[in-house]
This record gives sequence, structure tokens and C-alpha cells, in this order.
Amino acid sequence: MYEPSKHVATYFIAGFQYWDGALVIDKLKVGTKLDMVPEFDNPYDPNAIAIYYKGTKLGFMPKSENSIPALLAYYGHNVFKLRVLQVDKKADPWEQVRVGLYVKDARKKK
Repeated sequence: MYEPSKHVATYFIAGFQYWDGALVIDKLKVGTKLDMVPEFDNPYDPNAIAIYYKGTKLGFMPKSENSIPALLAYYGHNVFKLRVLQVDKKADPWEQVRVGLYVKDARKKK
């Protein structure tokens, strides 16, 4: 059965408090699409995947979640999408934005 995507993980954006998320938090709504950009030259984590909203860096995919997405990205497979699931401006900065990682369904609709 065709599905547009399948949920595979949920997490808070790592390092949100250190990047520019506060500048765009009012624009982040449930369902907002986010961009994932691998940073294979990152000196702290070779599997690092940065998370962006329209060119603004929000932080990273947590290290505990990034190994498979980074491996697939390294070999050119673009099979994931990332969406905002929850925004809580009153929470601690590292828990203000929860996101969902989804694998895209590449099968044809029937």
C-alpha cells in the first residue's frame, strides 16, 4: 500500500540553543519542512547532519540518530524528510523544537 512517508524517529534538535533557531522560531509550525545538510567534514562528528529552515541553521540531528541517515546521504541516497512536530517557546532551548524523521515512499501510487 502506498504511503507518502513512514515515520522512523522523533527527537529534539540538538544544539538549538547555539545556532539561529531563536530568530525563526515564530515561523516554525507543526508540519513545517526542514532541510537536512550533511557535514562530513565536521570535526566533532563525521556523521553530523545540520538542520536548516530556509537557510537558517537550527542545529543538528542528534548524534544518537544520525548514523544511518549520514551513511545513506554519503552514498547519495535522499530517502528522508524532516518535519516539525512540536514547538514550545517556553521550554528549555534544547527542547523547544521536536522534529520527526520520515522515510519517503518511492513506490508508485496505485
